[in-house]
Amino acid sequence: MKLTKTLVAILLLAGAARAQSPSAAETKMNAFVSSLISKMTLEEKIGQLNLPGAGDITTGQAGNSDIAKKIQEGEVGGLFNIKSVAKIKEVQRIAVEKSRLKIPLIFGMDVIHGYETEFPIPLGLSCSWDMSEIEKSARVAATEASADGICWTFSPMVDIARDPRWGRIAEGNGEDPYLGSEIAKAMVKGYQGDLSGNSDIMACVKHYALYGAAEGGRDYNTTDMSPVRMFNEYLPPYKAALDAGAGSIMASFNDVNGIPATANKYLMTDILRHRWGFKGLVVTDYTGINEMIAHGLGDLQTVSALALKAGIDMDMVGEGFLTTLKKSLQEGKITQSEIDFACRKVLEAKYKLGLFDNPYKYCDEKRAATEIFTAANRSTARSIAADCFVLLRNQGNVLPLRKGGTIALIGPLADNKENMTGTWSVAADFSKSISVLQGLKEAAGDGTKILYSMGSNLDADSLFEVRAGMFGKTLHRDSRPAADILQDALNTASQADVIVAALGESAEMTGEASSRSNIELPQIQQDLLKALLKTGKPVVLVLFTGRPLAIKWENDAIPAILNVWFGGTESGHAIADVLFGDINPSGKLTTTWPQNVGQIPLYYNHMNTGRPLEGPWFQKFRSNYLDVSNDPVYPFGYGLSYTHFTYSDLAFSTTTPKGAQTLKATVTVTNDGAKPGKEVVQLYIRDLVGSITRPVKELKGFQKIMLQPGESRKVTFDITPEDLKFYNNELKYDWEAGDFVIMIGGNSRDILSGKVSWSK
Repeated sequence: MKLTKTLVAILLLAGAARAQSPSAAETKMNAFVSSLISKMTLEEKIGQLNLPGAGDITTGQAGNSDIAKKIQEGEVGGLFNIKSVAKIKEVQRIAVEKSRLKIPLIFGMDVIHGYETEFPIPLGLSCSWDMSEIEKSARVAATEASADGICWTFSPMVDIARDPRWGRIAEGNGEDPYLGSEIAKAMVKGYQGDLSGNSDIMACVKHYALYGAAEGGRDYNTTDMSPVRMFNEYLPPYKAALDAGAGSIMASFNDVNGIPATANKYLMTDILRHRWGFKGLVVTDYTGINEMIAHGLGDLQTVSALALKAGIDMDMVGEGFLTTLKKSLQEGKITQSEIDFACRKVLEAKYKLGLFDNPYKYCDEKRAATEIFTAANRSTARSIAADCFVLLRNQGNVLPLRKGGTIALIGPLADNKENMTGTWSVAADFSKSISVLQGLKEAAGDGTKILYSMGSNLDADSLFEVRAGMFGKTLHRDSRPAADILQDALNTASQADVIVAALGESAEMTGEASSRSNIELPQIQQDLLKALLKTGKPVVLVLFTGRPLAIKWENDAIPAILNVWFGGTESGHAIADVLFGDINPSGKLTTTWPQNVGQIPLYYNHMNTGRPLEGPWFQKFRSNYLDVSNDPVYPFGYGLSYTHFTYSDLAFSTTTPKGAQTLKATVTVTNDGAKPGKEVVQLYIRDLVGSITRPVKELKGFQKIMLQPGESRKVTFDITPEDLKFYNNELKYDWEAGDFVIMIGGNSRDILSGKVSWSK
């Protein structure tokens, strides 16, 4: 990316402003690392930059593996996806007893939303809007992973995503930079603590940058974006995570404005190091360096040199650094100082984790036996999962279900343990997950009869079943004719008082390399729903998904819809808790759900046009479609409850704030229903006039409150000029005086609003 002189000056000034005198701890670390580097050969320095996968290392055989030989020769800086204290301790002993300088290894794993105790997928977790619960989930994950020897997780993923076709939207926190930033901070805090204890692990923020904005929602695809949009809409969560102390960051696969992120000096050095002052470790994604050959940037030696010069410190799996950097140094294509800088960052990460003081800090067999998949951890996962479910529809108060009578549980995801945990649950034992059928039976007790029938396969062909099988998740495809499977379900439904249909996506229909061009329910599942509706029995759709789906017909036709994402190990129990009303759902969407795929990208905080649609659809010569309105099926921030909340009495401490004055915006929220419930009160702001086009609204605060039936509470938000700041066309971060609309409500659509005039 080519920089203007003005932008370069801004970056340098910002970097200089962040330069601070090192603390005593940093001075001590710098001296230790400098001393160690002075003793290292060139080959040992390059070896520290190498992060291979553990491969097929087995306990008792590690010493004879190819990896072990490289470790002894100083050619490995760390390993990833190696599981168990016994294996890690054995490999670490090779590093600290048999290599020349006895430098310990760092051990990483994809601990994405839990370890063996799995929590909801990150997109689902974000819908809790509860930072304490999100932090707690990361703390449990760190405790379990560290008890098994892991000290580094490739999480949190903080990519903003506004295209639900992209499979990895499941792994992020939705479409909003403010909420995404708050979640990023909570996750980092939960994982890392202060890195002093043996249950604290290092976070790795990913994927830097703009991976979630891939064209067409197709994984690994290109991203082209203006700097203003980058800084205002996509970069904030990365920066928030780093400001929270994240020790490492991962380069994304995609190219950004024509340059792959892995070789993008503007991202890795100009922004990350100079503008933001990041001092931690930068690692590639899996073979990210090698893949630049396919991007068209040159051979392995060329792209490896480009990555190092851009600011990459560690090469995951590809061994481009290991095999080419020495030659590139000899040919003058890279410098010794660039190698030393990268090596320093790897060694500093190990130092911060305390591995030089105790290489076996994370190798306590007692912890491995007592702190993983505990009853307490499972209980935490169960309660958090229930708070993530989003009640999308509840016409006629079909939910909660009444215990007693007969319930027909129907659907290909009703009795399937393997899919409960969702994508990227690499450490989970799928057989220990709780299915919907098991959860309902245990919760219903003897007075309620639960009948089960599959109803249909997931899809008409075996495409998605094959995809799931690649990750060890069985979908139990029924080989009978579709008509026979359906008739069996209808026979079951005829005996019931209410029908619960467990439908949607399988776990591996989302996640990496799982983009979809059609985000509707498979036709065979729609046919099943239509047949169930014709029985005249009340139908509850329990919807499994890792992305927003286009379910306009379902919303219009099905009386009750509970979106449960993939809720983790305790999914079945948590689903039963909510269906039977033991827990009142409080989840709110963190993405906008479209009517059809043609509306994508569809997100709440969009810019206005010069010809906005004002009033009802359709209007000629206005920004709208001929065949569908601009409205989503469900807006950002939306979610129902078994009770009802009313907003009233919006008031401001002043309508003419000045300068650094704090504006207090207050609203009264009343639970005028019959049940206790939690509500997420959301604050939005619109900057009516700016030096650049500004969004129609932006989330700037939220509070999750509990109200008893009949209870009212005044909720107050403190608004300062910090909440009004944005990056202008010169990437200057500041606020501008003028008129602002302040909005408070239960979602981004249903709001109370008022205007203030804020002067400098």
